[in-house]
Amino acid sequence: MHSRLGLTAALLVLCGLCMRPACAQNTQQTAKRAPADTQLDLAAMQRAVDSASEPASRWNGPKSGPAAVPGATIAIISEDLRNGGVLGVAKGIKEAANAIGWNTRVYDARGTAAGRSKAVAAALALQPDGAILVGVDAGDMKPDLLPFAARKIPLVGWHVGPVAGAMTNGPVAMNVSTNPLDVARITAMAAVIQSGARAGVVVFTDGNFQIARAKTDAMLDVIRACRDCRLLAVRDVAISKSAEQMPAVTDELLVQYGKRWSYALAINDIYFDYAAPTLTRAGDRNQGLSMLSAGDGSAAAFLRIQAGTFQTGTVAEPLNLQGWQLVDELNRLLAHQPVTGYVSPVHLVTAANIRFDGGLQGQFDPDNGYRNVYRGIWKR
Repeated sequence: MHSRLGLTAALLVLCGLCMRPACAQNTQQTAKRAPADTQLDLAAMQRAVDSASEPASRWNGPKSGPAAVPGATIAIISEDLRNGGVLGVAKGIKEAANAIGWNTRVYDARGTAAGRSKAVAAALALQPDGAILVGVDAGDMKPDLLPFAARKIPLVGWHVGPVAGAMTNGPVAMNVSTNPLDVARITAMAAVIQSGARAGVVVFTDGNFQIARAKTDAMLDVIRACRDCRLLAVRDVAISKSAEQMPAVTDELLVQYGKRWSYALAINDIYFDYAAPTLTRAGDRNQGLSMLSAGDGSAAAFLRIQAGTFQTGTVAEPLNLQGWQLVDELNRLLAHQPVTGYVSPVHLVTAANIRFDGGLQGQFDPDNGYRNVYRGIWKR
């Protein structure tokens, strides 16, 4: 089998396509053939997809750190608990907090600006020892987060920006995530490989989030560099409005593109929760369309992959593990030590590997003993 180092090497070969800065996407755009010098190396792409599909049975994260800071009270500010990724991380945080001996309070912004302001205000009123942001955009929310820094309340977050790892340009010390650009590239590469390099693609994104814009750009670069692939459209649908908008958007795309639409890519599985019923009702009109998501590996996505119902892949985050990592990173800050900067490897879930690493339970939960590792670090 190819190693995770193999994945890194293959992505480095290909990532020259994706160095331009993230930009806002139009709701619809048409593909053009890429110049010959930007064509993707299909063999390298296959190696990258194979490597990302391996079982995740070896722990490569931190093995040492400070013991548990006792009795901390932590505020959890969540973008929207209706989002499977956000909910999965919040559950992991709660599990880890119980293990380390901390109290937690969850504040749900429900995907709105007013909700975010209300959640931040309530979290500050709690006067917590630390706070964890789950799925909010730390850049957009920086003015709201500065009072935490002023009160010396440490902040860490999950999916709070376009770059994974330690953060130095704001009040949030750590963005726990896989590398979002690698996640996006693997998603697009999987579509190219599955389609025999002839995919007709529609991409779903949410332009309200910097991380979503960056992931979209990375997917578009891969698709545009595939000579016989076609980018049919990019549709900007707010995640918080996906339930009400995706059925009509999906029907409209079926009418507009018909057989030409063979692959749907998205920055999050939630879009497919509401596209799949429409595709089912469409019957023969869906023409065997395949869906792949650049995050986060929701339970519904796992069920669709298992059942062979449209979705053929998701680049899943280890949500529960990342909840434990968030608690560990915050514990390091409370102990006046630096964050680890650890970034989880990219993992593509398909029907071929879904029986490993928690997939049959509807989640990507690496079988690498991370809970015992963190308990050992915390002396718990």
